[in-house]
Amino acid sequence: MGCSSCATKDGQPNGCKNNGTCGTDGCNKLTVFDWLSNMSLPNGATPYNFVEVRFKNGRKEYLKNTENLSLQIGDVVATQAMAGHDIGLVSLTGELVRIQVKRKKISTKPEDVKKIYRKASQKDIDIWQTARDKEEAMKVRARQLAIALKLEMKISDIEFQGDASKATFYYTAEQRIDFRQLIKDFAREFNTRIEMRQVGFRQEAARLGGIGSCGRELCCSTWLTDFRTVNTSAARYQQLSLNPQKLAGQCGKLKCCLNYELDAYVEALNEFPRTDTKIYTEKGTAVCQKIDIFKGVLWYCYEGEWMNWFTVKAQDANEMIRMNKAKEPVPSIEDYAEDDKEDVQLIFENVVGQDSLTRFDQPKRNNRKKNNRKPQSKNSTPQRSKATSKKTKGQPKADNNTNRKKRPISKKQGPKKTTPNPTKNNNPKAPNSTNATSENNIKKRRPQRRKPKPKQNPNKNPEDNA
Repeated sequence: MGCSSCATKDGQPNGCKNNGTCGTDGCNKLTVFDWLSNMSLPNGATPYNFVEVRFKNGRKEYLKNTENLSLQIGDVVATQAMAGHDIGLVSLTGELVRIQVKRKKISTKPEDVKKIYRKASQKDIDIWQTARDKEEAMKVRARQLAIALKLEMKISDIEFQGDASKATFYYTAEQRIDFRQLIKDFAREFNTRIEMRQVGFRQEAARLGGIGSCGRELCCSTWLTDFRTVNTSAARYQQLSLNPQKLAGQCGKLKCCLNYELDAYVEALNEFPRTDTKIYTEKGTAVCQKIDIFKGVLWYCYEGEWMNWFTVKAQDANEMIRMNKAKEPVPSIEDYAEDDKEDVQLIFENVVGQDSLTRFDQPKRNNRKKNNRKPQSKNSTPQRSKATSKKTKGQPKADNNTNRKKRPISKKQGPKKTTPNPTKNNNPKAPNSTNATSENNIKKRRPQRRKPKPKQNPNKNPEDNA
């Protein structure tokens, strides 16, 4: 909801905070657009003296403007009530009200019609607003009193009269409720006149509003003004599964939108044969298993061969049924069946330049090599890699100098001169030459172990040991 005078936040007007009763009548549900407002009346014609007035949660009444007040859409007026007066907003004026009164078959007899007293003053509006601010706290307390009396009823809404002299409690119940003691408790608790009014589950959803399974606001709370009966046959005509959880709305009853396209489905089904009609052929008796209204085809199979289905158009099925009635031979269903073509998968091109929707499903690869070496401290000994530890597993430990990297030889320095090793085999063609040289180098580099000194006995004289 939202209008030009107040911003919308969290589904409620943030500026005036009237929750759908703004003076501009722009954020109300069930708002009617007066498409006859710009048309002038012919000469000698008097304007229609009935006015449509809207009260809380879309409740509308048609009142007579006996004082000939100049009223516009959005004006706050004081109207006649059963006792006292009520406050409402003008939602429609002019010749369009005449059409609404005629369509809804509202009686225009003087004894049945209420009147408009005057335009509401600031004092009337203050009393009305103060009474409306009490409604939410009263609803919570009223539910507690009903639970204390163990009554199987749900109090859904409370509406105060404009002069705060009466409060109307709207409730829903599946059975008849004896609320005589409840009314006494309400009158003692709230100190006002009480009226209990039972409404249906659909009317309750229309008053409270909500979001449907389609993601939009409920039709009954936005634009739907009359409730038509909805049967499960509407779901059968549309080939829907009879699942009550999917077919039920917020009110717990069948969704009103099941009737929206029902006439189109019923009209389309006139071209189809009845599903319980069997087709007798020379090969056997064919039974209908399934129909598709959009494609205009039926699926038949022979009795006893329930796994083999044949796709037949509705025109061909009607032709075979006509031949059966005329006692003409029908060779087989295969003569009229269509070849099941594979569904063509549409591949949409990326014309906008957007990325793939599954780009976050796979982890991002890093092409750069990770440097797993940690910075070594001066006192710490160099750690061996896994590759070198595997190679030297069965070999004796080498000196720490062997693990150092060799510096690259520059052109100026040239290669270092090495003295020939008599034990080294300089013939590269000799077998196992590399293994022999590596073993000799390891033996050379192995540090010599010192002989342990003999332990001295502290009791003996050190001169004897010398």
